[in-house]
Amino acid sequence: MKFLVDAQLPRRFCDWLRERGHDALHTLDLELGNQTPDCDIILMADRDGRIVVTKDDDFVQSFLLRKTPQRLMLVASGNIGNAELERLIIAALPTITEAFATAHYIEIGRNSVIVHE
Repeated sequence: MKFLVDAQLPRRFCDWLRERGHDALHTLDLELGNQTPDCDIILMADRDGRIVVTKDDDFVQSFLLRKTPQRLMLVASGNIGNAELERLIIAALPTITEAFATAHYIEIGRNSVIVHE
C-alpha cells in the first residue's frame, strides 16, 4: 500500500510502514514540507493512489463532503507518545491493510479500528 503521512504525525511513522513493506511519504518529504497545503496533499495522494494518514479533521470533512482524498486513515488516538503510537499502528496494520481492500475511510483509536464502508 502507498501512504502519505501528514504533518501532525512523526516522520518515523513512515519508517514503521516501510519496514513492513509499504510505500510511505511524509509531508516533510514534499517540496513545501509541512507547509504543503491540504489541497495539494489531497491532489498528490489521489493522483498517486496514496492513503492520506492524518490527525487533522479538515481531511475528514473534505472526505465526507467531497470524497477527497479518495482514501483516508484518521489517527484518532489523542495525544500519545511515539512508542505507544508505534505499537498501536503495528498491531493494527493487518486490519488496516485488509480494511483498505474495500473501504475508503478508517479511524484508528487507542482501542479500535473503525472501518467506514
